[in-house]
Amino acid sequence: MEDFVIVHGDQVTFLPAFGPAVVVVRPGVMQGSGKMTLKGKKVCIEGDEKQLSVPGCMYTAGPFSIPGVGTIQISALGPGQLSQKTKLGGKALVLKGTNLVAKLMVQTPAQQPAPPGPPVPDPAPQYAGSGSFITTNATLKAG
Repeated sequence: MEDFVIVHGDQVTFLPAFGPAVVVVRPGVMQGSGKMTLKGKKVCIEGDEKQLSVPGCMYTAGPFSIPGVGTIQISALGPGQLSQKTKLGGKALVLKGTNLVAKLMVQTPAQQPAPPGPPVPDPAPQYAGSGSFITTNATLKAG
């Protein structure tokens, strides 16, 4: 099925629920590397999603109520987010599609207060979440 092609500068929005973690999300911005352009912007090809990184996102998780900090990345595209027929340099084009799979990579663990002792750090190194593309492209579709 055809869908709109993602281009350089398009945003990725993330849902705040990353499993048991609640993240203060910020949008990410896609960097296109395809040789083809649309209105002066490079199209996004398979692999460009791996370059997206949104650092400095605060999170809490269950009893770990003292916020920690992590980086949101795209871990996998969802069904229909890569073109099946249209290729550019042997790579599929990234399409708007539905939801993608995201991950929060923990840099500074959230902590659980444990008076009178020191706070206990969250042992989880990452959390899984989801997001979606918001495209400025309303003309070019691929399948």
